[in-house]
Amino acid sequence: MIALVVSMATLFAWALVAGRLARWSVTAPVAMTAAGVLLTVGPHPLVYVRLTTADAERAVEIILAVLLFTDATAVPAGVVRGHRRLLARLLLVALPLTIATGVLLGGLLFPSSRWWLAALFATVTVAVDLAPAAELIRDSRLPSWLRGVLTVETGLNDGILAPVFLFCLAGAEAYGDVPQPSGDPLGDALDAVLWAVVAGALVGKPGGLLLRKAWQAGWTRPAAVRLGIVALPLAAYGLGILLEGSGFIAAFVAGLCFAPDARALPPSALRLVDDVGTLLSLTLWFVFGELVTQAFTGDFDVRVIAYAALSLTAVRVLPVLLALTGSGLHRADRLLLAWLGPRGMATIVYGLLAFNGLAFVDPHAADLVGQVMTMTVLMSLVLHGLTYGPLAARYAGTRSRAPADPPGDAA
Repeated sequence: MIALVVSMATLFAWALVAGRLARWSVTAPVAMTAAGVLLTVGPHPLVYVRLTTADAERAVEIILAVLLFTDATAVPAGVVRGHRRLLARLLLVALPLTIATGVLLGGLLFPSSRWWLAALFATVTVAVDLAPAAELIRDSRLPSWLRGVLTVETGLNDGILAPVFLFCLAGAEAYGDVPQPSGDPLGDALDAVLWAVVAGALVGKPGGLLLRKAWQAGWTRPAAVRLGIVALPLAAYGLGILLEGSGFIAAFVAGLCFAPDARALPPSALRLVDDVGTLLSLTLWFVFGELVTQAFTGDFDVRVIAYAALSLTAVRVLPVLLALTGSGLHRADRLLLAWLGPRGMATIVYGLLAFNGLAFVDPHAADLVGQVMTMTVLMSLVLHGLTYGPLAARYAGTRSRAPADPPGDAA
């Protein structure tokens, strides 16, 4: 309970001076992480959180479910229609290339590890989350079309990676150091994804339709609509678990199915579920501070630093630049899209789930995944979270000498 009190006190203190801290690029994730480190360091820390219990794993999955639902519903339909070719390049070309590059990097840096583990490294660390660079996305020095494209890529990126992560985790668990019972882990993972899709569709589509009809008929009120929307990702998660599927994938599918009807609801309808997701994620950023402390107190593999640094740079930048070749975008736009691959909440959650899944199967692999996740997010907070001001200024200066918008739907 002390962890809850301290984390909420930290969040409240940040809220009091958020405007002043923004001058130094100190966002809420940075503040919560710093507090988590300071309060969990040392032999007798003030706060200690057990992350390997079944209840902790379930709580992490629920947080991911709410975030994936929010991401799916927040995708601007106009941006998708107006820049579908550009988004296809980013999600259908650059993302697979990024995963493949991450797998290759893992195999080269950790040659004694299995390829399933290298694939797990990649899926954990390539999930893009704009939270460390959220202020940049709201910066008016960036054109609105570019901010919209980044928002859509981020919203769909995590959900697309979710089933890939599930398969890689199943493979890493099945071929760990501890022999596993006979069965078909990859087949079970496929069944989990399929049942998750069913659960998400059963909750998202009827839920959106009923809320839209009730709103249009005047049977409900804005506050009730907001509460009804918050219930949807939780219901999808629960139904996914009952059907022996993936609860967080079910929530993402529910968000996709709900999104078309959400556009007919009042503009503030999604605000509550977004705020709930933000509050839950900030709590997990505090917990991430403890993960940073733990990562440097055990046997730390220095190769993790190289993996994290390359994952944030070459593994992201090169595939995106390759995918955008011939797109017609200005060079500054291509470079900014390639650089802006912050890692945040999705990487933390996937890393925690992987750590818990491998803890009793392959403890060494579990420690490696935890260290890779922690170092990648920590570096991203610095590279992306603390540099958005100079980056936006440099970009604005470069683009002031070129057209402000891409040539139609960039090919």
